[in-house]
Amino acid sequence: MNKKYLPLLFLLFVMNWAIAQVKYTITKATVAFQIKNMGFNTGGNINDVHANILFDATNLGSSSIDASANMKSLNTGNDMKDEHLKSADYFDVATYPQITMKSVAIKHKSGNNYVGQFNVTIKNKTHLLNLPFTYTESGSVADFNGILKLKRSDFGIGGSSMVMADDVTVTIDVETSK
Repeated sequence: MNKKYLPLLFLLFVMNWAIAQVKYTITKATVAFQIKNMGFNTGGNINDVHANILFDATNLGSSSIDASANMKSLNTGNDMKDEHLKSADYFDVATYPQITMKSVAIKHKSGNNYVGQFNVTIKNKTHLLNLPFTYTESGSVADFNGILKLKRSDFGIGGSSMVMADDVTVTIDVETSK
């Protein structure tokens, strides 16, 4: 092969890779959390969510999701509970205003089911967690929906408690456009 064509082939390869990468823009996001407290389910929402989503179902090795949630937007529907959860006893929002998730790997399971491995950082503590999620696409709209399970004690949230469970379920529903 003539060496003068190598730069052109490289350029075509890079352009093809860039075109295959689809960047998604969040149009609506809901992050809800639930925990048992005194035997009853309780929870709330985090409303201010941002993400940089590059997703290609045919090339998951080049896909990535980098998300953050502004903990000042935490809302349980009870102002006193919100302030308590934002205090140093729980999320310490004054010191740690963001929760972040950065994908390490994304794997296809079956159909529209995937599992992502994410470095989740809360209160400056990072743990690698699995997030099973679905990806559905219709025209220029795509939805990412998943359920993340974590232990609040792993992140130093709330201390030990006889009445509050350690297991937290986080439901993530993200609607995007291309």
